[in-house]
Amino acid sequence: MRVTEDDATSLASGSQRPPTWVQDAVFYQIFPDRFRRSEGSLARKEHPFQPWGSPPTRTGFQGGDLDGIREKLDYLQELGVTALYLNPVFASAANHRYHTYDYYAVDPLLGGNAALRRLLDDVHARGMRLVLDGVFNHVGRGFWAFHHVCESMDQSPYCDWFRIRGYPLRPYTTPEAGNCNYEAWWGLPDLPKLNVDNPVVQDYLLDVARHWIDFGIDGWRLDVPEEIGTPGFWERFRTVVKGIANDAYIVGELWDTGRGWLDGDRCDGITNYELGRLALGFFAREALPAEGISISGYAVPGLEAAAFAGRVEKMLKTHAWEYALASLNYLDSHDMPRIHHLAGGDAGAVRLMLAFQMTMPGAPIIYYGTEVGLTGTGDPECRKAFPWHRPETWDHDLLSHVRWLAQLRREHEVLRRGHCIQLRARDAVFAFKRTWHGSIALVVFNAGRSDIRVQLTNVGGTVEHFALTDARDGSVLRCIDGRFESVHVPARDVRIFTGREDRLPSA
Repeated sequence: MRVTEDDATSLASGSQRPPTWVQDAVFYQIFPDRFRRSEGSLARKEHPFQPWGSPPTRTGFQGGDLDGIREKLDYLQELGVTALYLNPVFASAANHRYHTYDYYAVDPLLGGNAALRRLLDDVHARGMRLVLDGVFNHVGRGFWAFHHVCESMDQSPYCDWFRIRGYPLRPYTTPEAGNCNYEAWWGLPDLPKLNVDNPVVQDYLLDVARHWIDFGIDGWRLDVPEEIGTPGFWERFRTVVKGIANDAYIVGELWDTGRGWLDGDRCDGITNYELGRLALGFFAREALPAEGISISGYAVPGLEAAAFAGRVEKMLKTHAWEYALASLNYLDSHDMPRIHHLAGGDAGAVRLMLAFQMTMPGAPIIYYGTEVGLTGTGDPECRKAFPWHRPETWDHDLLSHVRWLAQLRREHEVLRRGHCIQLRARDAVFAFKRTWHGSIALVVFNAGRSDIRVQLTNVGGTVEHFALTDARDGSVLRCIDGRFESVHVPARDVRIFTGREDRLPSA
């Protein structure tokens, strides 16, 4: 595998490149209700929230808020995080807040608009970024325009904001009844689908996008953008956002390859779930059944090294290089079981997957709690409260591992921008190097249960003799006549070496 700017899909002529800050970022995804209650939380006042850390439910609230996030910015910076992505924060009657009823108001339970202002100011003061979730395909049944139609029926001036099949509306029917008489996301009556073909609806949504970029957010994560098929809408969305802040980030939630979405006219990056599926298939192969598993309808088979390498190469060559670097590399999220659960509790596999995520092209995104070993099946178990109240349950070794990996990315530009060249994919070994203007990072994985020694050829090298330094213990690895010295890699471990190809080994 050799993936460079020349090998990857070319950018369309004149297309707009994604913001460069994304390449340097380590993202952290936060589900606001479950991350942290602030010291002044409403849970300590008038609202009877569920106890923090109680078993999660699909309808219960545990009282996390935006000031709680702000109070843990020191923790996040020490982890190595430079950018936050928040699940929806706008007013809603759901704990996940994908059921929006006011796009211009941050939910009062999260602290309202003033709390977002405080959080954003503190984030920016630290040189960090903040991206919000934009749910523009559907709304909650409490959305003001939908409520108007419920009350006034066909006399409402907002009828054509939705696709309605009859009156009166039945917003509290059940999917099982099959008698929802308006278009709804996945047929769920609590999620009426907006008629984005209506120019007035388009203008409304574009004003929402404009409003919060003006407010100071650093970008939008677009929820299910493929489900808005209105020609030209996302192009207009990009024009509006970039017209206010050219370095704003637009990332689309796309579970597949995202072909057609990264051509410079819509998104800057995609939610690259494929990287996580591949990592799970190789590094946690022993935990998967023989037939593999399915995550959100996507097959995850166990992978031998050669098959894994081939699919990684295909993934990296799908889009222009700038967009590969600006996509978010996911291992888990609020929409799937946590990676610790999928790996069968194999801490070694999780460590390897995190190392793979942090050293591959693209911006790594950590789902809150993954760094301390938080586990869980699908919704609602994947949305547990962060265990601030039980630090004895944390995997502190894993936490240190993530901090170390994030530090490596911060210290070595080659791990953020470097081209990728495969050196070995055989048995339990996957090795590659990344190169950038004379700098090199050599990454050697051993997914097996036994220690190994590996000798690698410096494929594509420009210098025959040079030396690299082990990022963990400082030992020296020499390349002589285009071949690296034998590398010892312990079982279920990774070794990372960094340096420059233009420096000769010392005598």
